[in-house]
Amino acid sequence: MSGNKQILLVNDLAGYGKVALSAMMPIMSHMGFEIFTLPTALVSNTLDYGKFEILDTKDYIEKTVNVWNELDFSFESIAIGFIASDEEADILADFCDKQSKKGTFIFVDPIMGDDGRLYNGIAKNAVENRKRLLKFANLIKPNFTECCLLTDMEYKKEGFSKEENEVMLRKLIGENQSSAVITSVPFEDKKYCLCYDADTDKIAYIEYDEIDVRFPGTGDIFSAILVGDILGGKSLFDATSHAIKVVRNMINANIKNADKYRGIPVEQYLDLV
Repeated sequence: MSGNKQILLVNDLAGYGKVALSAMMPIMSHMGFEIFTLPTALVSNTLDYGKFEILDTKDYIEKTVNVWNELDFSFESIAIGFIASDEEADILADFCDKQSKKGTFIFVDPIMGDDGRLYNGIAKNAVENRKRLLKFANLIKPNFTECCLLTDMEYKKEGFSKEENEVMLRKLIGENQSSAVITSVPFEDKKYCLCYDADTDKIAYIEYDEIDVRFPGTGDIFSAILVGDILGGKSLFDATSHAIKVVRNMINANIKNADKYRGIPVEQYLDLV
């Protein structure tokens, strides 16, 4: 994938807080990418505050994609994060279908929940509309909760056995045989990223130390590093290890922040990338 330096970021844009597009754009610009954007929602602030306003941009997305198709625009890579509705999922699935046939690398982060439950403001139909995008993905990055939802496996806080983890992984990638990184996987009283590299057909457990603090947007930071490294030529396992390191260092550098719901001001810590 080395040399692939053009990317379309499909994600929400928060007015208050460093998440989604606001977190990914500075990092991927710093990594040398030419960035294009397609906002899936305008969000008043990060959802952690409990009160928020979300503007679904499905009409804008539909009209924009129609214009892009008429102009025959194509992208070397696409990274999809938060989507706001079934309609958006349908539009984006059709768009990804067309783009994938041109050789576009497609990454999907099916953002919808954590800790065994859906996020604030996320409806139950989110599971099905995320599934529509997975069959076009070269790389999928759910967390453990999202993976359980996508594979119809019952969430267990303590995690699964090694055999159950492999069943879950195989269900996730399905017939598409995409690569996958499942984050926040509990296994034998530790936390791991469970990775499957479709190019080598190898599975790896990459352990990390969990920091007992929550910053919204760390998943977006992880995605930006992961995708950036892979498109830059790194292996899936090396890219995952690097993403873990960057997120850990950024959290530690901001751990004393009074308002963690604002996320991490990534522009101030690009030297850690």
